Amino acid sequence: NLLFIRGQNAASESGDRSKWQKPLSQYCQDDTENILVISFLYQFGAQEPAMDLSDASADCNGYFEGTKLLDCPQMETEIEFCQSKDKVILLSLGGADGSYGISSESEGRKLADTLWNTFGGGESQTRPFGKAKIDGFDLDIEAGDTEGYAAFVDQMRQHYSSDTSKAYYMSAAPQCPYPDAYLSETLSKAWFDFVWVQFYNNYCGVTTDDFNYDTWDKWARTESPNKQVKLFIGVPASSYAAGSGFVSYEDLTKAITETRDKYESFGGVMMWDASAAYANTQDASPNYAAAVAGFLHNNSNQKGTNTITYKNTNNIDISDNSSNNTNSSSSTIMDSSSSASPSSSTPLPVSPSSSAEPASTTNSSSITPSVSQTSAPAAPTNG
Repeated sequence: NLLFIRGQNAASESGDRSKWQKPLSQYCQDDTENILVISFLYQFGAQEPAMDLSDASADCNGYFEGTKLLDCPQMETEIEFCQSKDKVILLSLGGADGSYGISSESEGRKLADTLWNTFGGGESQTRPFGKAKIDGFDLDIEAGDTEGYAAFVDQMRQHYSSDTSKAYYMSAAPQCPYPDAYLSETLSKAWFDFVWVQFYNNYCGVTTDDFNYDTWDKWARTESPNKQVKLFIGVPASSYAAGSGFVSYEDLTKAITETRDKYESFGGVMMWDASAAYANTQDASPNYAAAVAGFLHNNSNQKGTNTITYKNTNNIDISDNSSNNTNSSSSTIMDSSSSASPSSSTPLPVSPSSSAEPASTTNSSSITPSVSQTSAPAAPTNG
């Protein structure tokens, strides 16, 4: 399955404004991606929560008075449209350039309460995405205090269990060096459904001799509280989307085949980011996103895409049909299923509320938010 990160407009590095980040709904028009991660909530913990959506911030009505939370009524419609197309929409916390950290268990639980009310199934007067309820949270932790993240996950999962109307998920995006400098203890104590490992900007990239998916698979089988956790191969979607680690279509599909055939933990591919994945027409046709999605969905070296259906219930089924579709743009995550093969129709792992201990950890960087703390930045395009 395929997952994109959306929100930071990596395609702006290409210099071609026509390829910049598109509205969220445009990435949900077809079956290229299964999961979309909105980035970032870049400030939290001892400081009040703050968010930045790069150029898409300009489509919001500024900030709620007295807060650093964007008021984005258009995102309510965008998110609900994507969910109607059976896409899973997550919100990512952290990033390489944020100002954040959780220094205690109590701080972690308090943050979970706040974010549940602000973005999830709770209630608040300051909800950036209006009535839309996101499908969960992602931890891209690359800085700051780490003692309270396991407690954050535990508290959030208790909130998840209080809303039986839909499924909720928890994911993480560690760097590939193992153990991760900031998420190591949290990953070993808290229940995650998906982990998209960033196999770039480090020595352990996909095409290197030190590619260490096997190490992460061992973690999934022996240390993760959720032994059915799905691992994603995280890659940049173009040569300009990250400092290093871009993988050609041929090399990536080779790695997918070898990994999927060998490891049951394999769930799919994560790309940083959606805008770059669709803008990259030089390395694959019609673009990098559609080409890789076609390979994943068809389990063969084809460029088309197949229909992947997510049903937003507490048992989410994935069905893989053979009808080809065209692609659309967005932040995408190739999502995971509960078996190594994307053609399986078994349910995604749905976790219980885990009783997690507070974690502590230290990091490296790769996913980088564009930080704007005082006013919504002007944007050349929608997002």
